[in-house]
Amino acid sequence: MFLHILSLPKAMADSTVVSDQQPPRSGQTTPSSGPYIAGITNRNTNLGIRGFMLFSIGVFLALVLNLLQVQRNVTLFPPDVISSIFSSAWWVPPCCGTASAMIGLLYPCIDSRLGEPHKFKREWSSVMRCVAVFVGINHASAKVDFANNVQLSLTLAALSIGLWWTFDRSRSGFGLGVVIALLATLSTQLLVYNGVFQYTSPDFLYIRSWLPCIFFAGVITMGNIGRQLALVRIFFYAELRRLS
Repeated sequence: MFLHILSLPKAMADSTVVSDQQPPRSGQTTPSSGPYIAGITNRNTNLGIRGFMLFSIGVFLALVLNLLQVQRNVTLFPPDVISSIFSSAWWVPPCCGTASAMIGLLYPCIDSRLGEPHKFKREWSSVMRCVAVFVGINHASAKVDFANNVQLSLTLAALSIGLWWTFDRSRSGFGLGVVIALLATLSTQLLVYNGVFQYTSPDFLYIRSWLPCIFFAGVITMGNIGRQLALVRIFFYAELRRLS
């Protein structure tokens, strides 16, 4: 049944959602969906489920990408932390997971506020390709040797903007990506300044100059995942109302 819901034609889903937003006529009663369906379509429950999924994805990506950086000796944690599980400080995956959940929930919320639902390449295959490109950009920052940091930064900036153009193309997505990337870079600067961890060969104050590009690509990726999860909820809710 779930696969059937995901494969619904877009026109059917849109028309059903529009009809759901219309108030019932006088003398009509809204059909009961049952306690289980009501629990699934509850707004708070839905936000919690999506937030947990985004948090889990963020934690997983943080562990994988941090492993790439540590292997390349880009990020250095104290020796006792390196010897711990997953070769990462304990607070890194939860912080990345929390940030991923906030970004993934913020993007569809902003789209709803602006009244401009994001419809560009809204399918899971596109989202998975976006994740693969994001991991590839991180892999390039850790594994590929460039002549200098300026060349590396310009290359990653072009790849990050290309990721946005290929999988997003929304002004709200670009604006949020830039703002969140700048805030994340500032937060990283403060952490390094206070000795929480450090980067090898920093060329932009205390960090690497290409870090904002990585943050921007990560924001676009998690925003696409969050939008897709919100879209699945719309299809699921529309189909349940139709079947009831």
